[in-house]
Amino acid sequence: MSYELLCYQRQALATDLYSEKLAWSMHLALKEKGAADFVPLNHNFGVLFVEATADGQGKLTAKSLLKPWLVQQDETFFVLAIRINADGTKDEASKGAVVPFTTSDFVHYTELPLLKISDNYLQDIQATYQAGSFLLSWQEEDGSAFSLSLASLAERDATLLPRKKLVSWDTPTPKTAIEGALPRNSLEISTELGNYLSKKLTTPRHVENEYPQAVHLESLAQLSNVKVTATYSDGTIVNKNVDWFTENSLPDDSGVYNVQGKVHQDHYPFPIACDRADPCIGKWQGYYYFIATNDTDHNHSLAIRRGKTIPELVTAQEIKILDSDMYDHIGNLLWAPEFHIIEGRLCIFHAATPAKFENEQSHVMRLKENGNPMLKSDWEVPRRVVKKDNSPLIEGGITLDMTVIQNKGRHFVVWSQRQLFPDDLGAWLYIAEIDGKKPWKLITDPIVLAQPTYDWENNHTFVVEGPYSLKRGKKIYLTYSGAAVDATYCVGLLTIDADLELLNPQNWVKNNYPLLSSLNVEGEYGPGHNAYVTDEEGNVWNTYHARPGISAPRSSGIRRVHFDIDDEPVLDVTEEKDLNPELTIVATKVTLH
Repeated sequence: MSYELLCYQRQALATDLYSEKLAWSMHLALKEKGAADFVPLNHNFGVLFVEATADGQGKLTAKSLLKPWLVQQDETFFVLAIRINADGTKDEASKGAVVPFTTSDFVHYTELPLLKISDNYLQDIQATYQAGSFLLSWQEEDGSAFSLSLASLAERDATLLPRKKLVSWDTPTPKTAIEGALPRNSLEISTELGNYLSKKLTTPRHVENEYPQAVHLESLAQLSNVKVTATYSDGTIVNKNVDWFTENSLPDDSGVYNVQGKVHQDHYPFPIACDRADPCIGKWQGYYYFIATNDTDHNHSLAIRRGKTIPELVTAQEIKILDSDMYDHIGNLLWAPEFHIIEGRLCIFHAATPAKFENEQSHVMRLKENGNPMLKSDWEVPRRVVKKDNSPLIEGGITLDMTVIQNKGRHFVVWSQRQLFPDDLGAWLYIAEIDGKKPWKLITDPIVLAQPTYDWENNHTFVVEGPYSLKRGKKIYLTYSGAAVDATYCVGLLTIDADLELLNPQNWVKNNYPLLSSLNVEGEYGPGHNAYVTDEEGNVWNTYHARPGISAPRSSGIRRVHFDIDDEPVLDVTEEKDLNPELTIVATKVTLH
């Protein structure tokens, strides 16, 4: 069975959720052979965005793309599009040019240099590949149309190649009822690729259970070891505990018994904490601890909760450990606290300022030896993070959202840094190595790790922030948040092989589209600034904030992290998709010896 892959753009139907900048991107949809219509991928969110441009001082100018078109050359696919300014106006640097991308799987893309084909502005583009060459056709802004043939889309200038003037311009477009879709063209792709895209760009859902139909045990206590293997729509599996119904129903005597149970699932209704943003859960000496930015008092205090289990944190009492009146050098905004254990010491990384927002800087507060995290007197005075020469991380700007990556005995920090003066360059992610004995001090120079170059990262404002790492096998995943802290807030992803040098930005791979947006989970707007914790069963949990309404306050949520067919994190597997309500009850025959 083959698939048809549709390339389309969208109308900006709800600009508070999906602005024109986001709609001006490439979207994809799949249709199985014989199906009535295409099914949108990635929640009808764009999967391909064009890079912003930068001037000599590093100031970014956002760009968008129009009229994307798919073309195939053997096993390689290309996307051609017209680059425009993010406000919809013509991009002078792209006059007469198309921006090509190459991909082998429609998930990972490489943006190629602009290919100039005319001296005039373009308003439409088409392409085919046959007999060893590409045939490009385009329409210019005055309505005239031309075509030319060239051997490679990696060319920089094709204006001197012979061209043919076309009598008319026609763009046959496939039909679809996808909301807001502006179809462009489609390609027939292999069953293998279609299956991959379906599994990769749709949210997995629980579809089947596998468990023993009969077990032989020496006591009922051993029944707790009998688990369910849950299979998901993408073919991935997760082992889950079962709460067996054995209370007052079975004697602990020899015999054969039919036993039922329910697949265990912790329940976290969203939100678990209102007016709590940037949440983080840490583990320390047998307890879980929850901390977050306190929007209730306008970010003037930090409080923590403690529980023996993660579910206990939802209703645990909050204990204040820091406020803006305790120390002169942190007299105002307290933001984005995170727990990290460094050299056997529990630390809280957070941002603070003695006065104005413009003075917000990253700090570290370390627990005293043998201290109790619930006692504010057991925390050392917060120290400002400094460079290796003890100078500030930045002059004329702010630093915040500092997180820690520990790898191969080394300690790295990643943070968001924003130059405000003399010009606002937006918030970028930086990375450096720190001294494990003095986690407030860098031992390498700061290096730019990522900038808000895609439209979903610079929607309303140029910001990437809230990084947090997750180690999985030989990969390190670093999620981060982009855009303004409103309903368009999104979660992006950077990935690196753990054996590579983390301080080399070229070793990191950046996703072109976000992992999580307001389109992923109904009723959760502007999801972002997340952190991870792993429980005793090996389940990874994502803490994040979102808004229960478009203009509602930032509030905390918890959701299990699923791992897809590439073992990459999936952040939108809701409880109903994680455990199918129709597959909750299981049964087995127990033989007690």
